[in-house]
Amino acid sequence: MNLEISVADTKRMLDAGELPLLVDCREQHEWDLVRIDGATLLPMSELTTRVGELTGREQQHMVVYCHHGGRSAQVANWLRGQGFTSTQSMAGGIDQWAVEIDPELARY
Repeated sequence: MNLEISVADTKRMLDAGELPLLVDCREQHEWDLVRIDGATLLPMSELTTRVGELTGREQQHMVVYCHHGGRSAQVANWLRGQGFTSTQSMAGGIDQWAVEIDPELARY
């Protein structure tokens, strides 16, 4: 499984009910500005102390996103190292999502 997944493929999987977990690894103030419906906020800065919240989901497909894709790639890679082997980073982040999928979302 590739580390990255496109926004189009993420959207397709969400629409088909094939993606059990969409994780936003941005910070609370970014989440408050704009978010993807159905996502779970798990900030990168809190990941090591909150990873236990994901216990039992090690085998589930998970897509992580951030603003542009840099932080989510780091988070996805770290989660893979913790046993969450089906974790991917959404390339381009929420900014790319706003461009390709939902142009009504605020961009910052």
